[in-house]
Amino acid sequence: MRDSSLLVAAGGTGGHLYPAIAVATTYRELRGGAIVTFVGTERGLESSIVPSFGFPLEMVRAAPLRGGSVSRKLKGVYGLFVGMIDAVSLLKRLRPSVVMGVGAYVSGTIVLAAALRGIPTLILEPNAEPGLTNRWLAPFIDEAACGWEETTRFFRGKGVVTGNPVRASITAVAPLSETSRDMRVLVFGGSQGSRALNQAVVDALPLLSPMADRLQWTHQTGPDELESVGAAYRQHAFPARVVAYIDAMDEAYASADLVVSRAGATTCAELAACGRPAVLAPLALAGAHQEANAELLAKAGAARFIRSKDLSGERLAKEVAELADDPDARLRMARSARTLARPDAASDVARRLARLSGTDEVTEDRGASAS
Repeated sequence: MRDSSLLVAAGGTGGHLYPAIAVATTYRELRGGAIVTFVGTERGLESSIVPSFGFPLEMVRAAPLRGGSVSRKLKGVYGLFVGMIDAVSLLKRLRPSVVMGVGAYVSGTIVLAAALRGIPTLILEPNAEPGLTNRWLAPFIDEAACGWEETTRFFRGKGVVTGNPVRASITAVAPLSETSRDMRVLVFGGSQGSRALNQAVVDALPLLSPMADRLQWTHQTGPDELESVGAAYRQHAFPARVVAYIDAMDEAYASADLVVSRAGATTCAELAACGRPAVLAPLALAGAHQEANAELLAKAGAARFIRSKDLSGERLAKEVAELADDPDARLRMARSARTLARPDAASDVARRLARLSGTDEVTEDRGASAS
């Protein structure tokens, strides 16, 4: 049997890391004894998250290709140059049989260097609209594992629909089966929190005070606004658990009747996997990746969404109040969310990596997972 070692380029945010960890865990189980190594940068969350899952982590220098001033552009070009030097050195030393990239600029240098050296490559694209890095990599990669059918068109016949891998603990959360006019609301804006989402909730609280006895909140604020958001809940007498960061997201989802969040690809996949209705407030990003994700869930009847320009306390309070007063609507949304779930996504991607590495045979024709 050929060496089946896997190198995973993922970092920056939980949205990149957790799908990669789900695939890496499954790949290691599928290819018993396979070495799986992550590569990231010192600036991302990977230094704390990846080792906790038992994977070795290598660091490289990398920086985004930024727009703006000449100085920022030059820094971006320099970051790309040194990142490629580090990537080539790392690949020579580790000699992986296959490389997986999960977006972000660290993925760009590692995957490109691997492709140019003839190492099989796969990128994981969980968003409805691919990010800039993955669009640039499209001509060089062997395969793109996509979260949505709509995404495959960006990858020139190399895209397959696998769904977005979700951790097993999230997939195991029991679907919402009954609701009442009492509602538990989970709010989070990503691993570092969201200032705009936090402010919208704070502004919504006085408008929702007539139903304070029916709403129970869990709110991940990020570290910077923990105290101010907690004080707002106390001021308006809402039962609330306010924390800087939630480690056990499976438990948080299990205890929620409604989720208020951004619309990152991982969040959307997790909402589908555990069948939770949501009010989504997409982050305004270049390319509108999150807005495209939110639109897909909304069209399926699984979520409501508020565009960034429309996000306000008044609008958020309206959506929360309507869903608190309509338990049946929440249950319908939860069931619609479950129809979007792809619980075998991590296994599908892991088997495709094994096939690319030459250590396993995946019999499906390209695109078979799109059904």
